[in-house]
Amino acid sequence: MMKRRSWLAALMMTTAGAFAIPALAQDEAPDALVKRISSDVLAAVKADPAIQAGDVNRIIALVDSKIMPNVNFTRMTSSAVGRYWRQATPEQQKQLQDEFKTLLVRTYSGALGEVKDQTLSFRPMRAKPEDTEVVVRSEVKGKGDPIQLDYRMEKTPTGWKIYDLNVLGVWLVETYRTQFAQEIGSKGIDGLIASLAQRNKSNTAKAS
Repeated sequence: MMKRRSWLAALMMTTAGAFAIPALAQDEAPDALVKRISSDVLAAVKADPAIQAGDVNRIIALVDSKIMPNVNFTRMTSSAVGRYWRQATPEQQKQLQDEFKTLLVRTYSGALGEVKDQTLSFRPMRAKPEDTEVVVRSEVKGKGDPIQLDYRMEKTPTGWKIYDLNVLGVWLVETYRTQFAQEIGSKGIDGLIASLAQRNKSNTAKAS
């Protein structure tokens, strides 16, 4: 599971990491967009000794500045929280989104240093021009068996954005939905918020 999560972390971050040209992104097909940014960011990570050495502050800065503004975190968080999202107050929803975002940044940042000689190949797109939600399918190739990596994407006024990922048949949102449901079931929404905050505090202490 740890290996699977680390791959999810590294590949989410490297593949989603260069949504930095909004005007161009609006005009690109989703698979072309993912392919272009994947190549660019993989190359950048491989060329950065600090990231490869696990410089947490540098990795977090990269993730926070280039990735987070371009992932639909409201949708990702509400999907992960599931049916409890509607029961949460606006303030609780904001807290959940903030803590979940911090958790993902901290958890995923360390995995960027694992990127070595991997390459990506993409499967043919199966979508209609009028579709506003698509799945982009790819494989990560390196040592060992190829790793399945799929992206759920949605079309927004500012271009395509990722809101879920699938590694080896496991969707990110579904994984967290199970964990979050257990937390809410035993401790309530405020209990989940407190649990996420504690995990983030622990991750911050380890990184310092």
